[in-house]
Parts: sequence; C-alpha cells; structure tokens
Amino acid sequence: MPKRVVSMWFPRLPSNRVLRAHPVDSTASRPFVLTHHEKNSDRIYCLNQAAEAQGLHRGMGFSDARAYCPDLQSQPANTRADARFLHMLARWSKRYCPWVGLDGADGLMLNIAGSAHLFGGEAAMLDDMRHRLTRAGLNGRLAVAGTRGAAWALSHYGAANRNVQENADIAPLPVAALRLDPKSDTALQRLGVRTIADLIALPRATVARRFGQDVVLRLDQALGAQDEVISPLTDAPHYGVRMTLPEPVGLSADVMAGTARLLERLCAKLKHHDMGARRLQLSLRRVDQGAQQVELRLAAPMHDAARILPLFERGVGQIDAGFGIDQLRLEATQVEHLPKAQITHASAARPDGLEDLITRLGNRIGLDNIQRFLPADSHIPERSFTIAPAAYSTAQGPWVTLRPRPLRLFTPEPIAGTSPRPPHQFRWRRIPLTTGRATGPERIAPEWWLPDGNWRTGLRDYWKVDTTQGRRLWLFYTPQNPGWFVQGEFA
Repeated sequence: MPKRVVSMWFPRLPSNRVLRAHPVDSTASRPFVLTHHEKNSDRIYCLNQAAEAQGLHRGMGFSDARAYCPDLQSQPANTRADARFLHMLARWSKRYCPWVGLDGADGLMLNIAGSAHLFGGEAAMLDDMRHRLTRAGLNGRLAVAGTRGAAWALSHYGAANRNVQENADIAPLPVAALRLDPKSDTALQRLGVRTIADLIALPRATVARRFGQDVVLRLDQALGAQDEVISPLTDAPHYGVRMTLPEPVGLSADVMAGTARLLERLCAKLKHHDMGARRLQLSLRRVDQGAQQVELRLAAPMHDAARILPLFERGVGQIDAGFGIDQLRLEATQVEHLPKAQITHASAARPDGLEDLITRLGNRIGLDNIQRFLPADSHIPERSFTIAPAAYSTAQGPWVTLRPRPLRLFTPEPIAGTSPRPPHQFRWRRIPLTTGRATGPERIAPEWWLPDGNWRTGLRDYWKVDTTQGRRLWLFYTPQNPGWFVQGEFA
C-alpha cells in the first residue's frame, strides 16, 4: 500500500483560537493581533486577515502597528493555550486516521494510507476536512502527497485548496519549501538556485560538499528517496484501576483491604510516569446497582500508597454498603508532576506529617479553609504578607525585616497626644498606660503607586513602646496631621 501523508498547516492558529472564544465583532471582521514581549518591546505574535490587510505583519512593533491601525484590538499571547489547542486538534484529526503527529507549533501530519477510501477518496476526505475547519473558524491549508516533505512543501508554498497527487509537482516551489534552515536557503538563492527544480539539476556531490548533508537529506525526504517517520501522539495515561469481587463485601475492613490493593497498582503507575495524585475518587458499586463515591483531596501530590491509605478510613467508614459491594474503582482525577527526589547524607527526606495533617483537616472543613501567611515584597505593614491556601502553596524561609514587627496587627486606633515624642501617659482601650521605654522612630513612606486610602495622609513614624504595665505596643505618629495611633502589639 503506498504511503499517503496529509499536511495540515494553521498559519493563524493562535489568533483563530482566541477569536473562536471571544469574537472581535459579530457583524464585521476587525483588525486583531496577539502580542508578546520581546527585546524590551511588545511585538505582534499572530494576527488575523483583517490586520494583515492593513499592512501589519508578524514581528512588527505593537506601537508601530497602533500608529498604522488606530482601531486595532489586541490580547497577550498564550503559547501554552496554543499548544493545548493544537493537541485538541490532533485528537479531532484521529477521526480520519489513527496515525496523527505534530508538525511544529502550528501543524499536523496524518498518515492516511488505508483510510482514505472510508471517506470516498483523498479528494473527498480533504474537502470534509476543509469544511469542518472552516465551520470551526480555523484557517487551514491542506495538502496530500506521497512523502511528509512533499506534503509540507505543498501546504506551505503550494496553491491553496489543491489536492496534489504527484511529488513532481513540488519542483516549481522555492527551495525554502524543503524545510531548510535560513542560512542554507539564503546561500542557495544567492547562487541563483531558487526552486527545487534548480536544486535537483545540480550534482549531488557538489551540493553536499558546499551546503552540507542536511540539504541533500531534505531533498531526498521530499522526493521519497529517504524515508521519514511520522511520530504519532500517544494518548495521555489513564490513572484508574478497578476490582470486581467474586462475592459482595460489606465490612469497612474488607473495603479498605480492596482499596489497599488498588492503591498499590495505581501508585505504581503514577511512579512510573513521575506523577503524583492530588485528588482521588473511590467508586463503590453495590449489588443493587447503586453506587457511592469517596473523594479524597490531598494537600500535596503523592504516590505513596502507605501514606494515602489511612486517609480513606473516614470516608469509607461513612458509606452505606446496602446488600454488599461487588466492585471497587479507584481513579486519580487530578494529578501533578512529581519528580524523583535524591536523598543523600546532606539532604534528608521532606517531612510528611504536616501535609498529612492538612489533608485530614482539609477533607473535613475544605482545603481552601486551611491557610498560611507568606511574605510579600512591601514595606507597608499591612501589605508585607499574603494569605494563601496551605495545600496550594509552599512555606517559605524566615521573614527578613530590617526592624522587628509585632505579632498582632490591627486597624490603627487613635490615642491622645500631638507631640513628636511618644506620650508619657496615655489611655488605650480604656486602659491607662505609662511609657517605660520607647525605641524609634522608624519612618515609613506610603507606596504612591498603590491606591490605599489609609496611607494617603502621608508619612508615619513608628515607635516600639514598652509600658510599665507589661504591654509592648507599636505606635506611629503622623507629622503632616499631628496625632498618635496604636497599630500592633508585640508578644
């Protein structure tokens, strides 16, 4: 059976992806571009046909593009989303053949040998592809040939919407259609070798000696003298296992024993792919065809069966077995990359007790409700920390501060006094206090770039005041509007 390859090229894949989800205009096509930051400036990453008609092109500075086209609309590019979208198109392409591979960041390669007749021939198959892509809002160029190199050349440099049956049709195309590097392409054109036909007419030994074996290899691959493999996309591994019991069980101990066996198989598969489970779902099927689920959310990615098994005890103990359970199914519904960690005499294993405790508490009150404080890059006391869920953040090292900070911070509370020095006696929360020792001042200026109404009044001079009654308070004085306030208390 002769080899037949279809090349799908999406020259505007990023912009097509964005415009499918968020159309620029429902009545008319307007100029639209995606931008990315490169060489200290924003440049055009991808654009639609309306923007190209205005004279814009890829790599153009975004400020220049706005000068040419004042009504230009833009969004920042997202290469990860583009890659996911291309993988989605690859899965969709498997409706035509099982052998689908990626071709760079904006193309696909399909080996349709043996499957074209299912769609009425190659021409009918390509017409169906074009129709479906157009209906989905995608600009795609398609070509079919006997080799991967010829199909790529025809889709990128051949006539649009043309089904090519013979490799000889690539001869009039430019030498860049052979997927040459820019240096070789420029060198060939300087010598007057502008088309593939001109390159074929040259002696092979001369071409290999002057331009290298890569040029000869690309020519042979396009003409079929050298085979080129299409690497198909592999399906993502499914992290799920199940067990069917010969007799129904109803005791929690029996269900835990079956869960232990499933966990060993699942964790072995996770370790093989260097993945860790973040969310697990245990499905229990009863003999009356009813089903119950036990969901376990983990505070950190894990693939250790001995650590995960005890965390299922509470959920399994609450299930209603009915007349018995005859099937168990365990699936990791959310996984994360978990590479192997090298343990040496200099670096010990990471303690797991805190993560297991967060998991146990989180499955009762919710993982998002267990939070930790993280340092933030700000000299403003109220902005020097952030609060994040403990399960989705990593504890950082010791907090670095130039001056000690109080253990408790609260909304500034005014006290009597207008002198720049801390008051000797004052009343705070109806408690009369006497200053024993005052350390300061520490002047803190507001961050003018942040809209914070509490700091618009100006500077603050902070003092650490130790009272004779045992209170250790954090006071500040406002020079622009004389007054004293208490904002924190030390331990």
